[in-house]
Amino acid sequence: MLDTARLPTRPSCSGYREANRLTISLSYSGVPRHSDRHQIEFCMFAVIRICRLLTGRHLVPQHFTIAHHRSGNTSEMSRFVGTKVQFGTGTDEFSLEFDTRELPLIHSDNRLNDLLLKYCELGLAHRRDDLSQLRSKVENAISSRLPHGRVLVGDIAPTLGMSRGRLSESLSEEGLNFTEIIQQLRRDLAVRYLKERNLHVSKIAWLLGFHEVSSFTHAFKRWTGKTPSQMRAADAY
Repeated sequence: MLDTARLPTRPSCSGYREANRLTISLSYSGVPRHSDRHQIEFCMFAVIRICRLLTGRHLVPQHFTIAHHRSGNTSEMSRFVGTKVQFGTGTDEFSLEFDTRELPLIHSDNRLNDLLLKYCELGLAHRRDDLSQLRSKVENAISSRLPHGRVLVGDIAPTLGMSRGRLSESLSEEGLNFTEIIQQLRRDLAVRYLKERNLHVSKIAWLLGFHEVSSFTHAFKRWTGKTPSQMRAADAY
């Protein structure tokens, strides 16, 4: 069986938790989540495939969610997973039945497992926090909250284990401003969403936290000098 109790517990790019089911989640460390879609999709499907290969079972997740929005036909993805792949959820994770934890790992090598754990723990012991990762952590926390409306520094600070004042101070030390980060993030996401031809402008406005399409249009023109329609028309050529 997978000895989850011996896995490193320091922050990493993956998560594992047990409740009434097993949940495996992926997250980025030092990389803005909103800037990447194809690689996270690959990683998510690779993880479920690895689980199947390790157990020799065709495991079917109880749910399978991906944080970013995707328009178009995703039926092929759902066929591979065995259940509906839900996009635009704000989380990259899937869950398996709780009894899955009791499945033996075929062709397991306990000696190799012990050796790899040793090197992982050694690497984590020498790992240093990098303050340059702060912006990407803030952006990742903001992106999942944008559709819910206005995002304040007081909403984000607790998710990063900081007080509001400490987060503002840390951003200032790196020459960053919370409001500017949100505006730049909205601009980057807007440009990316507009490339999705099937994604209506009103939906893009909602995803970015705008209550009115007109507000989004004015903001986008301020950011880029073009309206969303003009940007989309220019990309068509």
